[in-house]
Amino acid sequence: MKRTPFLAIFLLAAALSAQQSPRTDLPSYTGGQPQPMRVAVVGLEHGHVEGFLSALPQHPDVQLVGIADADSNLIAKYQQKYHLDNSLFFKSEANMIEVRRPQWVLVYTSIAQHRPAIDIAAQYGVSIMVEKPLTISLDDAYHIRDVANQHQVQVLVNYETTWYASNRAAFDAVRENKLGPIRRVVVHDGHQGPEEIGVPPEFLSWLTDPAQNGAGALYDFGCYGVDLMTWLMHGETPQTVTAVVNHDKPEKYRNVDDDATIILQYPHAQAVIMGSWNWPFSRKDMEVYGATGYVITVGPDHLRVRLEHESQEQSAAAPSLPPTEKDSLSYLAAVLAGKVKPKGDLSSLDTNITVMQILDAARQSARTGQTVHLRPAN
Repeated sequence: MKRTPFLAIFLLAAALSAQQSPRTDLPSYTGGQPQPMRVAVVGLEHGHVEGFLSALPQHPDVQLVGIADADSNLIAKYQQKYHLDNSLFFKSEANMIEVRRPQWVLVYTSIAQHRPAIDIAAQYGVSIMVEKPLTISLDDAYHIRDVANQHQVQVLVNYETTWYASNRAAFDAVRENKLGPIRRVVVHDGHQGPEEIGVPPEFLSWLTDPAQNGAGALYDFGCYGVDLMTWLMHGETPQTVTAVVNHDKPEKYRNVDDDATIILQYPHAQAVIMGSWNWPFSRKDMEVYGATGYVITVGPDHLRVRLEHESQEQSAAAPSLPPTEKDSLSYLAAVLAGKVKPKGDLSSLDTNITVMQILDAARQSARTGQTVHLRPAN
């Protein structure tokens, strides 16, 4: 399909940049030998740990040195499925860190257990990446920030959509003023429901417990859009947060919401974020409307674009992400090597403090039926 001048220039610039940039995806060397990044896992009850274990063989520059979980059944499950050596497993996170000395801890616990897992790792000077969202409350988020600062460790948050080239292309279009000022962003995230798609029982049990997950779909999928909007707005706190939730399937999700809409109001922009366990199909997509054009993401790596003075919408593949940011493990290696500074990006702690401020306000709004007014996070 014929591309617009914008898309042709956009893709050409990305290609030239990739050719001119030095390789930053190479492992560090000590004594002439490459040293793999040492990572450890805390918790096996979060189903996303499967993604990490499945991806590990494609990362010879990453070494799994330990797994901490007290559940012998989960240990047996993952040991058998991924042919893991028995020596990797520990009952205690602290013991595992003392023995194995990882450089990063990857946390796959319930969301409520992020704070204690971070506390332990930070005391040993080990940096942490948790699965989204950062935690279950703004108070926890402030505590985590204080601990990270005290022990001088990184705390990062992993979202699947961080590694979507389409989202980066949309961000770049905004940054380069191709769309004009942002006026409206609409984000859709979710699937048919955790029970419907067959998540394992240890995952389902805490996903549907508000004390362990913070909420239901409001936190589980609302967090994606809040993270993306905070990134697009360069960390700006919205003026107001309004949220409504539904309990469309109380027979399955008795204690948590299964559908949520969050509206964020900024001085000259709005975001509508829809996270749901009731979509007919899985989806993660975003629409960014500026004063003079729009970009709509289609899956991880495609776009629909229309700019000022163009008569129709065009489609294109998004430029590939840099090697240092193509996935979470590549990103961690780049942060460890000092090649990437996590400030203001989708995974960074500062971005996710604001994300938690918004999610906390959304939960309050849904509970009270009132719009919540915000000031920038402390």
